[in-house]
Amino acid sequence: MVTRLSDEVWWIELGGVNAYLVDDGGTLTLVDAGMPWHGGRVLDAVVDAEFALDDLDRVLVTHYDLDHVGGLARLDGLDLTIYAGRGDAPLVTGREAPPFSVPKGAFQRLVGPLVTPPETEVVPLVDGDEVGSFTAYETPGHTPGHVAYVSEELGLAALGDLVRESDGDLDTTPWVITDDTAAARESVARLAADAPGFEIAAPGHGVPFERGGRDRLAALAARFGQVREPARPPQ
Repeated sequence: MVTRLSDEVWWIELGGVNAYLVDDGGTLTLVDAGMPWHGGRVLDAVVDAEFALDDLDRVLVTHYDLDHVGGLARLDGLDLTIYAGRGDAPLVTGREAPPFSVPKGAFQRLVGPLVTPPETEVVPLVDGDEVGSFTAYETPGHTPGHVAYVSEELGLAALGDLVRESDGDLDTTPWVITDDTAAARESVARLAADAPGFEIAAPGHGVPFERGGRDRLAALAARFGQVREPARPPQ
């Protein structure tokens, strides 16, 4: 199902996990791609939003997990570029396997055979890199290489599994599927402090928020006592 959140942003509800479609100044951008069996539904959503498949220019991956990268291979053959955080990019390409040294690694390896790595180029991003109007923010916790993408121009934060919608508010993902809960809370506080203002909060699970996204993220940071001062540029 495709729901329009603003003139430029569409929510693709895939049944328990979300993807998003964004018209970023004429560059059509997909955020995450769902499970392996969601690839066709993602492509259908592009058409339902009244675009042609060839209009799709880029994919922003928030992190390596089956339910966020599984549908990428279905996009092979389209002229686009995939972007992912530097920590997870080698996993997305299949060049590296998830490490056993992190709690989620064993599970990711277990479900790894369900993921077909995309043939499309995957560009690794570091903190502060810009892709169109989006800035990448390294937000480790749910996975070591998790990234959130914020566009001040579009008033949008694609949050992946840094947070989820729960009972009409933002919350962190459950500890049992989070690599490092302390790091995740710190990432919430850091993003709330450093990211520009945004209205739309687009989590990987649950219902996105069309208004007050930055305030909701700041409120979540405050709940954990993790309020931080915004980063200041060097003098």
